[in-house]
Amino acid sequence: MKTLKTTMKTMTRNRRDRGFTLIEMLVAGAVFALIVGAALSLFAKHAPLFNQQQNMAALNIQIRNAVSQLQLDTINAGSGYYQGINIPDFPVGLTIQNNTATPCNTPATFTYGPNCFDQLNIVAVDSSTPPSHPTDIGTNCVSSTSATLFANPIAPTTTAQLAAGFHSGDQLLLVSSDGSQMTSVILTKDGSVSGAKVQLQHNPTGANGTNASDPAFIAVNPNNKLGTTFCNADWILKISPITYKVDTSTPSDPKLIREQPSGSTNDVVVAEQLVGFKVGAITWNSTDDGSTYNYDSSSYSDGTGSQAYNFSLIRSVQLEVIARTNPNPDPSYVYRNGFDGGPYQIQSVSVVVNPRNLTMSNH
Repeated sequence: MKTLKTTMKTMTRNRRDRGFTLIEMLVAGAVFALIVGAALSLFAKHAPLFNQQQNMAALNIQIRNAVSQLQLDTINAGSGYYQGINIPDFPVGLTIQNNTATPCNTPATFTYGPNCFDQLNIVAVDSSTPPSHPTDIGTNCVSSTSATLFANPIAPTTTAQLAAGFHSGDQLLLVSSDGSQMTSVILTKDGSVSGAKVQLQHNPTGANGTNASDPAFIAVNPNNKLGTTFCNADWILKISPITYKVDTSTPSDPKLIREQPSGSTNDVVVAEQLVGFKVGAITWNSTDDGSTYNYDSSSYSDGTGSQAYNFSLIRSVQLEVIARTNPNPDPSYVYRNGFDGGPYQIQSVSVVVNPRNLTMSNH
């Protein structure tokens, strides 16, 4: 009897040592497959949501950084270093080019063209080149309709030092001593010493002071304090405009560009996938109390006559950047945003800036 019990125990132990039965393996495999399937299904369901949140977070950071850079530059519009020289009533700190044409995008392809975006030009004096007085050989005054003007340096700046600061492609702002008149020209040659003066070759303005070649959009309307005659008490200022504009050479990915003056290598892409860049301004004149933002710079007027683009009236600027996540090419992606109906998310940031260097004399 004892031998039989021992034999049965040995057989039971040997059967257990051989591992799981086939049925046990099948049941375990089925349970594991159910768990893995549920996990994969849950992952597949939440992966797009995670990607969407990541894309939205990246978009939010991008446009906030873009607006911060815009705000930093705009608040310093009209700034300059004058070596202790007082130039009253700086005539222009920024210019705005609004596009009002509609429609500007192609909904079927989710693309945007140049008419969808404004352009902002922020004007500041180039601190590396001292201001000087305009003159002509043998006279006290010079006309901007000529292709040549001469600059008198202000001590302790020498003619050689002043000439070295001017290069072909530089933009100059000619301003009367009281800030009442101005115009802008582009140098066609480097500055050169001519006797006790510096000779500056430039593209001439029109008879009314306008300049169709002005990249900063300053000399665009003859009523905007534009003039052509500047004398030896007036000023020559080399300016260094910063331009914000949208590059639509790739219509599926418009890019906001911060552009430096001609010849600079510091142009940078500030934001991608732009669907809107709008610039409005509050202006002050005899009929406008400055209560609403105007998004059509061609209507900036002092209220006394036929004017346009009178940027000297600007007192406050509103900047708006609108961008999107990358369009989703999946035809099963059913989401459509409420802005333009595209298969992507939209975010916008708007900020109001009061440029501290613009004149605030409201009269």
